[in-house]
Amino acid sequence: MSQVSRDKLVIGNWKMHGGKDENQRRLDALLRHAPERTHGVQIGICVPFPYLAQTEQALRRSEIAWGTQDISAHNSGAYTGEVSATMAADFGVRYVIVGHSERRSLHLESLATIARKARRALESGMTPVVCVGETLEERETERTKEVVSSQVAGILDEIPENLWLKLVFAYEPVWAIGTGRTASPAQAQEVHAHIRELLSSRFTECVRVPILYGGSVKAMNAPDLFGEADVDGALVGGASLDSIEFAAICIAAADRASLISAS
Repeated sequence: MSQVSRDKLVIGNWKMHGGKDENQRRLDALLRHAPERTHGVQIGICVPFPYLAQTEQALRRSEIAWGTQDISAHNSGAYTGEVSATMAADFGVRYVIVGHSERRSLHLESLATIARKARRALESGMTPVVCVGETLEERETERTKEVVSSQVAGILDEIPENLWLKLVFAYEPVWAIGTGRTASPAQAQEVHAHIRELLSSRFTECVRVPILYGGSVKAMNAPDLFGEADVDGALVGGASLDSIEFAAICIAAADRASLISAS
């Protein structure tokens, strides 16, 4: 299964950071430093909702896509403060992060809510980046595969089969989010291979669904992570705020894609 060719995908998550002037400097720097050759690599930046128009304006003539860090589970209605998938799509959004560990832990999002958000994104023509992962306690009690299996199944059970191939999954061990700790390449590969097996057991073609790693990804550890057979890219948090660092991660993905293409 791991021999199937898949493009690399690197998505930055700015979280709740930024301002108009700061964003412009960051986007300008990204355009200067991102790899010119993007064959086999897709790059995206997920920004806070107020800055979608600014990001669209800055990136629309480039090959870098943009996205949001969340959307509502509802299509429309009396949901003050919510932003629907169709609203995000109005700004040319390609990627939508759903189920990030911070949303699950701080906003108590259920698996059912996450699945509805993923479906809303798909129905509006966007690609949901569905986050799954275990806490430190769950890893230490050897429940990682059990937890991740439940999370993946909960998404697939709520998404029509004809849309499964439009999903992206991101494995983000909760214990590695914003902590500086990173799963070793071997640990990441083990879980990614497990997710791949879960997906392909449902539908053989799901072997092509990208699986990203998220959790303190930096330019220093990206090449080793991308070297693993089932790690198709990264969901990058803090390092995406440094455009040079983020560009270096994208270059590492491009280098790996070139090696795969040449083999």
